Amino acid sequence: MEFNKTYIGRVLCTIKSLLTGLKTTLTEFFTRKVTEQYPENRKTQHISDRHRAMLYMPLDENGNNKCIACGLCANNCPNGTITIKTKMVTDEETGKSKKVLDEYMYDLGCCMYCQICVNVCPKDAIAFNNQFENAVFDRKKLIIKLNK
Repeated sequence: MEFNKTYIGRVLCTIKSLLTGLKTTLTEFFTRKVTEQYPENRKTQHISDRHRAMLYMPLDENGNNKCIACGLCANNCPNGTITIKTKMVTDEETGKSKKVLDEYMYDLGCCMYCQICVNVCPKDAIAFNNQFENAVFDRKKLIIKLNK
């Protein structure tokens, strides 16, 4: 017969589990707490490079957006926070029509920072930065045009 299948075995297992939880609680209770004085320590505060705070569009070496208006980021966004408007432009040299990014809108208030849009972008046209102070009184200010 197994130890945990008897009544005494189950009681001992329960007591062991309870003591493990109490040990964790008491250890945390007696550790010294550190309080960050947030607005005052803004200059010395360290934010991790992996922190996802806000989308932005990095520029290429010519100062242009890398976005090719494929729409993968908007289609894969679970909340629909990205809206892309495109226009067709005809190249004068070749005479072919090409889809070009007209407006890239990002709703920061609905974003859940899942980074799916960044991962599916084939040209690395969008990324997250560390700008985390986004508190505003009007939600309309959280809708941001990212492209220049």
